[in-house]
Amino acid sequence: MKRPGKPVSLKRLNDVLGRVPKLKGLRHGDQEVEKWQRDARVAIGNTFGQDSEHVTEFKEISFYLPFMSDRTTDSEEQDWYIRALSRAEVKIQSMIEEIQEYWEDDAAGAQGDRALPHTGKIFLVHGHDEGAKEGTRRFLEKLGLEPVVLVDMPSEGKTIIEKFETHADVGYAIVLLTADDSGARQGEKPSPRARQNVIFELGYFIGRLGRERVCALTTGDPEIPSNYAGVAYIPMEGDSWQMPLMRELKATGLDVDANKALD
Repeated sequence: MKRPGKPVSLKRLNDVLGRVPKLKGLRHGDQEVEKWQRDARVAIGNTFGQDSEHVTEFKEISFYLPFMSDRTTDSEEQDWYIRALSRAEVKIQSMIEEIQEYWEDDAAGAQGDRALPHTGKIFLVHGHDEGAKEGTRRFLEKLGLEPVVLVDMPSEGKTIIEKFETHADVGYAIVLLTADDSGARQGEKPSPRARQNVIFELGYFIGRLGRERVCALTTGDPEIPSNYAGVAYIPMEGDSWQMPLMRELKATGLDVDANKALD
């Protein structure tokens, strides 16, 4: 098996790791937990090889009590599940650190097969949720990065699309999928959605930068576009989104110092 590049491998494992906080709020046996376990095994196998010790170690983690009786309580099963999830989290984090420390950078991986700028400029796509926009902007600034917010840029007589193309020359994009609109197929009940321009810009940046350089932050449980599998989706719940976002940024080679965010 040909080993994938360093950025792709980091992206895969960081995507899996970023879903753990949500899983800790679910019950043992939840279908989403079972899906995550399979996704994690696939990501690890495709990164290190299906016969690698990394896959074996992950498979050895039991998410269910090995021995149960009539006296086994739901609380005991849940405690076992949470401990197993924590062990899996540590294992995957160790794999990420192994890649970061021991895998050599390659030319294709460093630029994602594209001649892209890799400065600290981050395009911030947003809808009508000012709190989400400003919170993300401040966080990026704390990290020493430069958020590019289109509405703040000078128009210089350009049309909206010309202005957008001018300032889209970045190496990473964060898309805020906030529940600003609603919609549905004809005859179905409407559900929360992000604004159409936000979805358009999400697709634009996936095509321009690649999925590994696009991250979506969600609020209000909006409908997630099904065509964009592989993009990192991180719920903005409290401050829990900040660490997963930092991992996504670091996985592409950006110089991100977590200590700056804590200042």
